Amino acid sequence: MIPPLPVGDFQFIALDVETACGDSASICQIGIACVGFDDSIFTWSTYVDPLMPFAPFNVDLHGIGPETVRGAGSFAQVWPQIWPLLSRHPMVQHSRFDEHAINAACKAQGLPRPHLTWHDSVTIARKAWPELKGNGGHGLGKLKQVLNLDFHHHDAGEDARAAAMVVLRAQATTKDHRLFKPVQLSLPL
Repeated sequence: MIPPLPVGDFQFIALDVETACGDSASICQIGIACVGFDDSIFTWSTYVDPLMPFAPFNVDLHGIGPETVRGAGSFAQVWPQIWPLLSRHPMVQHSRFDEHAINAACKAQGLPRPHLTWHDSVTIARKAWPELKGNGGHGLGKLKQVLNLDFHHHDAGEDARAAAMVVLRAQATTKDHRLFKPVQLSLPL
């Protein structure tokens, strides 16, 4: 059973996933941050049983292991519950990994590939703060320092909230609420 999802209509939803190993289909946590029309952020996350082994590198990175996901639903059980909310909103990801992981998990679990409108908060951050180019300047870790963001990196809910905050700060910095341009992802599955 997953936690209750946020209810309502939102400006956009930021999504982040954590994976159990190098296989992008190995989603072990999904986090979303629903941004209200008053710029409030409602964060939600759930653990997911990846149905594959955890790699020590990944466990060290995010702290999620087999014990953490014991009793959690598989992606095939969780995705149909969150899809109706996601399908109605523009989606934000920080880099293109999250969409690729969702598509890979859908393919691995025999689910239809979702057709969502994705936006990349890295691209949005580059427009707002071009001076940060290079040396990971638009990664969440660097943006956390530069923008004084408060979040726990490598937790899917927290990273989704951080991506949402990056978009809101970029909109405020540039005074441009039209920063959204859909991402055309062409990565192999």
